[in-house]
Amino acid sequence: MKPAPFQYHRARDVAGAVRLLAELGDEAKAIAGGQSLVGMMNFRLARPHHLVDIGGLRELDRMHRDADGALRIGALTTHHTVESDPAGTLAQGFEVLRRAMAWIGHLPIRTRGTVGGSMAHADATAEWCLLAVLLDAEFVVRGPLGERTIAAGDFFLGYYTTALAPDELLVEIVFPRTAPHAALTEFAERRGDFAIVAAAVDLDVVDGAVRGGRVALGGVAAAAIRVPEAEAVLTGGGSFDACASAAAAAADPPGDASCGPLYRKELVRTLVRRACEEAMSR
Repeated sequence: MKPAPFQYHRARDVAGAVRLLAELGDEAKAIAGGQSLVGMMNFRLARPHHLVDIGGLRELDRMHRDADGALRIGALTTHHTVESDPAGTLAQGFEVLRRAMAWIGHLPIRTRGTVGGSMAHADATAEWCLLAVLLDAEFVVRGPLGERTIAAGDFFLGYYTTALAPDELLVEIVFPRTAPHAALTEFAERRGDFAIVAAAVDLDVVDGAVRGGRVALGGVAAAAIRVPEAEAVLTGGGSFDACASAAAAAADPPGDASCGPLYRKELVRTLVRRACEEAMSR
């Protein structure tokens, strides 16, 4: 299918993009790589009257560490840039981001798709959304009233829904702390497909022993979620099997055409255990 008619606008800078979004209202959508939005438009699942092209805003295509060691990723940084990490920015603490990129689609998609686009699209199974929730990322957004920062826990509101206002633009994602013992894994029917369930773990390891950690799941709720029940097992010194069982027991996944909720719960158990083992091996 072809998309419904729309008007095309090209932003020359971030201020111009924000101005266009404010003028055009909630009938406008920003577009960069277009790997999510264009598909939805072609199926008429999204029908924006206006597209604001921000793909040329090179100021948003960057990735660097600040003085405090936090990782800052511009919204237009592509998945492939993170995967290849040409400047070694992700070394010593953020390697989980680079490794996770292999789960995103195929190389042409990773070459065009952007980090900010994936976050703003807010698919419940998206790898970037899961990583943001796991690692307590912060979202820097800019609108007519200036700039504000939104915590990951407040950013994702539900299926394809975020806290971004219609006249706001996501400009940067900040990962405030390193995660040297973290891993993400998932299960899909075919390599490159959307995950049925995804799991990510960030372990606190001291002198070779697990002292706690964070567990996050995708594909079991309207947005990526943390699982405090499984995290409590890690803090209490429980085994990875016990952590995985706690995550499966706490999950209340939906059923759909691909599989039922019980199958998803078993996937949670398997994937959380697998992620724990991989994170510990790092």
